[in-house]
Amino acid sequence: MSYKDNLIKIEAYVAGEQPDKTDFIKLNANENPYPPSPEVIKAINSYNGEVLRKYPSANSVGLVKAIAEYHGLKPENVFAGNGTDDVLSLCFRAFFNSGKPILFPDITYSFNTVWCEILKIPYEEIKVDDNFNINPADYRRENGGIVIANPNAPTSIGRGLDFLREILDENRDVVVIADEAYVDFGGVTAIPLLSEYDNLVITRTFSKSRSMAGMRLGYAMGSADAIAALYAAKDSMNSYPVDSVAQAAGIASIKDEEYFQTTLKKVIATRERLIKELRLMGFELPDSSTNFVFASHPDIRAVDIFNHLKSIDIYVRWFNKPRIDNYLRITVGTDEEMDKLIDELKELISEIMWLKKERAQNFGWTYE
Repeated sequence: MSYKDNLIKIEAYVAGEQPDKTDFIKLNANENPYPPSPEVIKAINSYNGEVLRKYPSANSVGLVKAIAEYHGLKPENVFAGNGTDDVLSLCFRAFFNSGKPILFPDITYSFNTVWCEILKIPYEEIKVDDNFNINPADYRRENGGIVIANPNAPTSIGRGLDFLREILDENRDVVVIADEAYVDFGGVTAIPLLSEYDNLVITRTFSKSRSMAGMRLGYAMGSADAIAALYAAKDSMNSYPVDSVAQAAGIASIKDEEYFQTTLKKVIATRERLIKELRLMGFELPDSSTNFVFASHPDIRAVDIFNHLKSIDIYVRWFNKPRIDNYLRITVGTDEEMDKLIDELKELISEIMWLKKERAQNFGWTYE
């Protein structure tokens, strides 16, 4: 027997490729193409570094208060952590201890299975339909908890309150997590349901809509009891609070609503233009409620498009997984980046279709 027999054996989460270069277009990690609020940068630059000799506020009191006020909640209904991944991992520890399988879609944020494997939480992946929609009726079964990303990733599909309410009504005895990482880009938030369902927990991130992926800030909203359980899990298993600089930056971001809304409008407008252009090229994709699109072309394999774009330093995301291996997830970048992507795709598709037609004619086939 070797020590290697005792090493963890799980399929690790694979993030979008991070090229070791600067001259490329990065559309594979759903990052915001615009910088954070100028107020965030000001807060970082003016931070008194001497204070760093002291530990930060253990429960991010100032940041939690700012988030609570922004959403019309009380501080006891908000938990702040080091990115949504940190918050979600603590949610899994705090809420899913019944021994019953938790439920989440088979096509969703793939970190869910990683946390379940690490924490030995049984789980069932519920199939979305052929159009990638989640059917609430499929969650009417005994379970130990439910995790729903709304809008969902990587499909980009957002659903309304009636959709989530149907799941909550059938599962009042377990925690239902609504992961709203992308909700600011056109989704429907479940915050109004917090007053009706004390088993609902909503998670959010500063990484996407607030352009702060490098700062690692996330938070959860829920009943006082649920939030208290999160703090208990953090203090027992991961005592590291949000660092002082990140807390100051988060407060500054929350307070600059005008910049926040302006940036959102720019991303949404570019997204809608991208969707229109892709459909004109023959791509098939659902309407998006996120800062990315989920596209497939009926005549060209997604992996071939992925490899071609990568060869010219445009990085998009391809998932080598069942049911979605012919789709690309493309982050919405700046208008200039989208123009470059669109031009390259048009040229690629034109060349491939011409080659197919030539080959058909050489063999005497009829090509349409």
